[in-house]
Amino acid sequence: MHDLYYKGRIHTRHNHVTTGFNTKRTVKLGTEKNPLTLVVASDERKLEVEALVAENELFADITVDSSVDENTNELDVILNKPVTTTFDKTPNRNDPCSCGSEKKYKKCCG
Repeated sequence: MHDLYYKGRIHTRHNHVTTGFNTKRTVKLGTEKNPLTLVVASDERKLEVEALVAENELFADITVDSSVDENTNELDVILNKPVTTTFDKTPNRNDPCSCGSEKKYKKCCG
């Protein structure tokens, strides 16, 4: 086939390969392929953390080491994801006013 068949684009296959499906994405943290790595100080704390991990359907490698500080940062990050804040929409001019006066917004509070 001629190179100019695709509307003048000579390297169409090359462009598709470089801008196509992302095959180099990272694996999500807390899955079987990339488990959380947690360090706890005691066996009792290990049972608590295992319960949290099972409750949230995550995978983790938990080690008990009393000589090192407890490190559960990865679990904390996944459990405390930031929530998007949404604001109430201000009413349009002809909508009823939100103060309860049963007037139009433009004649009451607008």
